[in-house]
Amino acid sequence: MKNQRINHDAVELYNEYIHGDLPRRTFLKKLAGIAGSAAAAGALLPLLEPNYAWGQQVDEQDQRLATGYVEYAGTGGPVRAYYAKPADRSEPLPGILVIHENRGLNAHIEDVARRAALEGYVALAPDGLTYAGGAPEDQEAARDLFGKSDRERITDDVIAGVPYLAVRKDCNGRVGTVGFCYGGGVSLLCAARETAVAASVCFYGRPLGEEDVARVTVPLMMHYAGEDKRINESIPAFRALLDEYRVSYSLNMYPGTGHGFHNDTSAARYNEDAARLAWSRTIDLFKYAL
Repeated sequence: MKNQRINHDAVELYNEYIHGDLPRRTFLKKLAGIAGSAAAAGALLPLLEPNYAWGQQVDEQDQRLATGYVEYAGTGGPVRAYYAKPADRSEPLPGILVIHENRGLNAHIEDVARRAALEGYVALAPDGLTYAGGAPEDQEAARDLFGKSDRERITDDVIAGVPYLAVRKDCNGRVGTVGFCYGGGVSLLCAARETAVAASVCFYGRPLGEEDVARVTVPLMMHYAGEDKRINESIPAFRALLDEYRVSYSLNMYPGTGHGFHNDTSAARYNEDAARLAWSRTIDLFKYAL
């Protein structure tokens, strides 16, 4: 139990660090306090921070897929995006927009796009930081760049991926969206603002406001971590709005999990059972709606 408590507190601290502006030196000092020593913190750190090799469920060279990079028109310039689709399908397929966390496009999100493609979809994963030079590989640098960049522009550039995806020759015009943390909130915005969207899925992301909830006419699915106070405190008001406007939705809570439980690049945060269940529910929704 003591180790579980340390793990929980360390995960909460890491979430504060990666989602805020906590300096790394301060983060490491606090982590040492939780772990009991600098040496113990050093052993814990690799379990918290992303290791993209752990999160590669689908090989980049998987012969079942066609993958690559494209650019589409954003609000003020081109947006770079990764795409993946089945290599053996010639007919147009439904599309899925895969939306990153608050660090831009990275190897993990590209892998999630490949997972979606293996389910029979044309998957597109934009880099909202394209206009700022693209997402750095270093996660702290990516967090800092994201934090000082124009959030509205990032969001608009990502959402612009929906109409681009819908009119691609390999897409049949029906699009689903799925996002994580920052991207979860943007996924919900897509449902409110883009007519090509047929369903949207949010993993532990920001809820919609009333004006956007009133626009939603497609099914939503939300996945929340049981131990994620920062996000979960907004659920009751969000749910009340969804009920008031008669939005079709599924709200799933995963007890004992923390924020980021789907991200398998972080051993301390990842929960395999919850991640697999949430992903299977996500694909089931897309199969129904798209």
